[in-house]
Amino acid sequence: MIDLSSLTIKKAHDHLMKGDFTAVDLAKTYLAQIEKKNKDINAYLEVFADVLEQAAVADKRIAEGKSTLLTGIPLAIKDNILIEGRHAGSASKILEGYIATYDATAIKKLKAAGAVFLGRTNMDEFAMGGSNENSAYGPVHNPHDEARVSGGSSGGSAASVAMNGALAALGSDTGGSVRQPASFCGVVGLKPSYGRISRNGLMAMGSSLDQIGPITKNVEDSEILYSFLKGNDPMDSTTLPDKINSTATDEKMKSGKKLTIGVPMHLMKEGVDADVLKNYNEAIERYKSLGYEIKEVTLPNSGYALAVYYVLMPAEASSNLARFDGIKYGMHVDGENLIDDYVQTRTAGFGKEVRRRIILGNYILSAGYYDAYYNKANLVSELIRSDYEKAFEEVDLILTPTSPLPAFKIGEKLADPLQMYLADIFTVTANLTSMPAISLPSGVVMKEGKSLPLGVQLTAPLYREDLLFTVGKDFLNEKV
Repeated sequence: MIDLSSLTIKKAHDHLMKGDFTAVDLAKTYLAQIEKKNKDINAYLEVFADVLEQAAVADKRIAEGKSTLLTGIPLAIKDNILIEGRHAGSASKILEGYIATYDATAIKKLKAAGAVFLGRTNMDEFAMGGSNENSAYGPVHNPHDEARVSGGSSGGSAASVAMNGALAALGSDTGGSVRQPASFCGVVGLKPSYGRISRNGLMAMGSSLDQIGPITKNVEDSEILYSFLKGNDPMDSTTLPDKINSTATDEKMKSGKKLTIGVPMHLMKEGVDADVLKNYNEAIERYKSLGYEIKEVTLPNSGYALAVYYVLMPAEASSNLARFDGIKYGMHVDGENLIDDYVQTRTAGFGKEVRRRIILGNYILSAGYYDAYYNKANLVSELIRSDYEKAFEEVDLILTPTSPLPAFKIGEKLADPLQMYLADIFTVTANLTSMPAISLPSGVVMKEGKSLPLGVQLTAPLYREDLLFTVGKDFLNEKV
């Protein structure tokens, strides 16, 4: 019997190579777990009908000696990442029934590696939300407490891994949408540097902010997926080739010295749940015990990060969603004339949160307000980036909680969107600065008899995902 709870990509690969079980056996075990759990969790919108056929192809490849680390590995894919010939709808009604006409670059790379796609996961509609309650197909329930949210917008991907319904998953992160649900569900979530993983074939929300990222059980699995996904792509002009300039950090690592971790304690003074703060302080002490130097840093403009994000993101999202007009593809509702067609289609097809952000984005970009809001937000975003760059002259990484609170109850914050937005306070800076960040499981807190996961977040300088992997493995006591 295959023990899914202890399985990792490396362990599964070793078992497949030894013949302990086949890719078909592994896929059947995951399908059985999805059948058992998904009706209560709602992590998957669709389980693909050809999973066993995909696995059989992987077994043939293994038998021929042409396998990679990902051959036969069952993965879940967020519903806004295109897989040719399959449904892709960003958990929306307006794209219900849409069939992708090409593979996202990330999917091409995974197909080339021989991965098996289990299905497409639930999400906040068009990635707009921090709780996965904005899906047109119902919320994703947290596997640790089904009365609570899984986090968003990649809640389905995080929950699929947490419920052992996938060995790993892909999500997308615009302001924390991989890291926050990873924290709520007790798994690892990586947001890479902007430009390290191609966005070609990802349904765009905020084009200057979005990144595809892996959700995994441990840091090693995250590193493995990142190694297959990263790299330059001629289909995405924002992608960058591998090039890391040697720094003082590298010299420190070569000499065997532990790195210095910065802690912005000034950000913990208000709005952070007492249990989260206690857990954060325990994480700091754990890093001290591992030999890391802890140094307090100041990020003076980080207090503006959330306001900046909620100006830039709706502006970009409203522009990206203009294409969904009921004429080119997706839902169409007849109106009295062409303009009314647009109005009726978008009113029926978009959910409340999406409509809210479209209206806000259009207002921000309107004549007379563009300079006052959008341009000013870009200027402050540069100040935030400068704060981080300055801090990284003194420290090698920065540690914060991933979320200021544990997973909250479904429906608890829907009536107050601003309270929901505040949950992004620690994650949005990585997207505004383009820097990489990873959420690590850091403990649990008991709430109403349920054990809820907590997470801490490490942020590294641009293109230094390697530091996140090294220091993250140390924290989780993974063998390097």
